[in-house]
Amino acid sequence: MVAVPAGDFLMGSEDAFAYPADGEGPVRNVTVDAFRIDACAVSNADFRRFTEDTGYRTSAERTGWSFVFAGLLPDDFPPTRGVAHAPWWRRVEGADWCHPEGPHSGVDDRADHPVLHVDRHDAHAYAAWAGKRLPTEAEWERAARGGLRGKVFPWGDELAPGGQHRMNVWQGDFPRHNTTDDGWYGTCPVTAFEPNGFGLYNTTGNVWEWCADRFSPAPHRPERVTKGGSYLCHESYCRRYRVAARQALTPDSTTGNVGFRCASDMP
Repeated sequence: MVAVPAGDFLMGSEDAFAYPADGEGPVRNVTVDAFRIDACAVSNADFRRFTEDTGYRTSAERTGWSFVFAGLLPDDFPPTRGVAHAPWWRRVEGADWCHPEGPHSGVDDRADHPVLHVDRHDAHAYAAWAGKRLPTEAEWERAARGGLRGKVFPWGDELAPGGQHRMNVWQGDFPRHNTTDDGWYGTCPVTAFEPNGFGLYNTTGNVWEWCADRFSPAPHRPERVTKGGSYLCHESYCRRYRVAARQALTPDSTTGNVGFRCASDMP
């Protein structure tokens, strides 16, 4: 874990890339106490140690299926139910954290990639085992910004400074063709790319990360906040690969692009 000092920062966004309906704005000055946060998203190796120690079975393992990005499935994969308005997501029987694309897949060669197909209950269970907790949205965003004030990305305002990719997102024509100019199709290792000013890796791109907060203060809204975007984000439909961006997911959501990192209070 890395220590993030107490301080204030500008939270949220109202620029041309923001999604006002997501509640990104208004930009406000927020003060956060000192805390600690994982430098990386929880990896498959980390999660395996947890399951081997506790015998824990994730929600996807218990229900027997999860949603997988169609582009990661074999060409001859049988047609299965998709998601309304997002047909690139396919229901796959047997997909879970240790079989990310279904029973034909595994994570032995992806031990250093982020764990996937974990819902908020799974993330809480891991955090409790590790003696940690999920970060609040304000903690997550302060840490993700790496000490920069009011910037779009953890490194500044330019998506690819000097043509250099700084995160794992989709390039090309989504969802048909990914040029993989950033070097990855699907997830990348949790330590890929340069860390930000606080020493955190991949706070944008790669996988969405669960936070502790409700997405909306409305009591009838069960959704929780996820932050950071994923390897499927593309400017044509989802510019949420920014530190201010946020996404709503119900606590029982399991997909192949959502993971988490943990936080803790300072001792």
